[in-house]
Amino acid sequence: MSPDPALAHPLRGLYGITPEWDDTARLVAAVEAAARGGLRAVQLRRKLAEPAKRLEQARALRAACDRLDVLLIINDDWRLAIEAGADGVHLGREDGDIAPARQAGGPALLIGASCYDEPGRARAALAAGADHVAFGAVFDSPTKPAAVRAPLSCLTEARGLRRPDGTRPAIVAIGGITPANAGLAVAAGADALAVITALFGADDIEAAARAFAQAWAEDPAGNPTKA
Repeated sequence: MSPDPALAHPLRGLYGITPEWDDTARLVAAVEAAARGGLRAVQLRRKLAEPAKRLEQARALRAACDRLDVLLIINDDWRLAIEAGADGVHLGREDGDIAPARQAGGPALLIGASCYDEPGRARAALAAGADHVAFGAVFDSPTKPAAVRAPLSCLTEARGLRRPDGTRPAIVAIGGITPANAGLAVAAGADALAVITALFGADDIEAAARAFAQAWAEDPAGNPTKA
């Protein structure tokens, strides 16, 4: 797939999503290891934690990501993203409208939207102010085994989407992505690969991140990695 000069978005490459760990020091150490291997962004996704724990971890990751030159995205909660000084927020179907997040966060806040297998949802999200759109599960997901499957063709179709200013949004693939199949998603059109288990569940997180980086090293579009 040829390079696309219309893409004006920093979310590219390996995009780690945190597991449900209460140990903040362990979480930060895992993100540091992943960054050594090529992690470009991390999303704090804590569905089960109390608000105080989420804020603690968001602030700890903000400090770490500043050192590591890694984007920090907060799942679900744009208020927490703003309070912690995160780079962005990711909103799913049940997480409220994009417009209030854009109004509160201003143009600098990166806003992502879950679009499942629905390009129409992506178009609506972009019209409302989203910067990046995520499709998945593109493969069978151990984290969400009942998730709707999104064919890789969704990623290809999404390359034709544009934000109101004419720039192309970043396209994120999520769901069941491993180093073995990552290249398929990148070749289909993904700018970023969102990964939980195959990254943070690996025995060697740094090595796993480096293995994912090969998906871009082999990508004809030349999407860059941090490594």
